[in-house]
This record gives sequence, C-alpha cells and structure tokens, in this order.
Amino acid sequence: MSGVGSAPAPAAVTAQRGPRAGGPREADAAGGTAAGTETIGYRGPTACAAAGITYRQLDYWARTGLVEPSVRPAYGSGSQRLYSFRDVVVLKIVKRLLDTGVSLQNIRTAVQHLRSRGMADLAQMTLMSDGATVYECASPDEVVGLLQGGQGVFGIAVGVVWRDVESALAQLHGERVDTGETLIGHNPADELARRRNRAG
Repeated sequence: MSGVGSAPAPAAVTAQRGPRAGGPREADAAGGTAAGTETIGYRGPTACAAAGITYRQLDYWARTGLVEPSVRPAYGSGSQRLYSFRDVVVLKIVKRLLDTGVSLQNIRTAVQHLRSRGMADLAQMTLMSDGATVYECASPDEVVGLLQGGQGVFGIAVGVVWRDVESALAQLHGERVDTGETLIGHNPADELARRRNRAG
C-alpha cells in the first residue's frame, strides 16, 4: 500500500507514522489548543460549505471512516455531527485529492498521516502526488526534488488550504461544544487569539 512520509528526500506517505491525532487537545505551534477543536464545532452543512463538498460526500466519508467528526459523531436519528477546524481542513484536502484522481486507498492513507501530524507540521506541509502515490514535502527543496524526479504531478500546500478554510468559516456559523450556542461568522483564529489574550 502506498503512503506519505517525510525525509530528506520526500517519501511516500505511510499509514504507520505516529499515533492517530486530531482530538480535542491537539497542540498548535504556539503550544495552545488547535483552533476550534476544543470548544468550537461545525455542523455538517457548514463543514460542506467550507470544504467545497456535498452533504452526500460528507455523510459517506463519515460512515466509511474516511473523515469522521472529531468533536461529536452522530449518535442515531436527529443527532448532529460536529467537525473541528482541523477536520474541515482534511475534508478539503480529500476533495482536492479525489478531484485529481488519487485512489481512495491512497487518500485513506494520506488522511491517517495528516491526523498523525501536529498542527504546526500541517501548516508547513505540501502534499505532492503523481496520481497514484501521495508524498509529503516539508521544504521547497523536497518539492523540487520530486518534480525533477518526475514523481510530482500536482501539489497541495496545506497551509493555503488552511487559510482558505479559515476564511470560509469566518463567514459561517460555528457552535460552542459546551453550551450549543451558535456563533455567527465565527473565525477559529479569533477565538484562539481571545483565549491567548485572556491567558496573558
């Protein structure tokens, strides 16, 4: 099975790298909690709008375990899934990989790899693919090396996807996990900044 990994020479992403991450207490680059994952969740329609996918895709990916909501799964009829900011970033990356013809098996492996990485790693990462294998590149030199070797056909700068999702969610509704309060036009980065200001 092909997979994703980082090395001086970019390697294919592998599913065995590190524990599954992405839970409510995943740390970000500044040592705080990842934007939106601890107290803010996004319902299915909001996650779809920010990731550019249909609700049918979202539902199928959740039911098959490709991208499950890490804030709150659906518990039967009438319950609402809640996705974290990180989940929405992964949803958008999955959509881009599917659009470029990467196999579902390789996408599943890439998702496991993305969830095993810290938030700071994700912001710096570029995923490259030749349509069959997905590679992680942690530096511009690794991107160039893949292109020169003929392995990279397209790339996804995860930091750019991150900012796209952040911008989209700033126009949409979030939900406080503890109270269920709807946050209109909630920007997860704003919430993180407010928490840091209160702590400082």
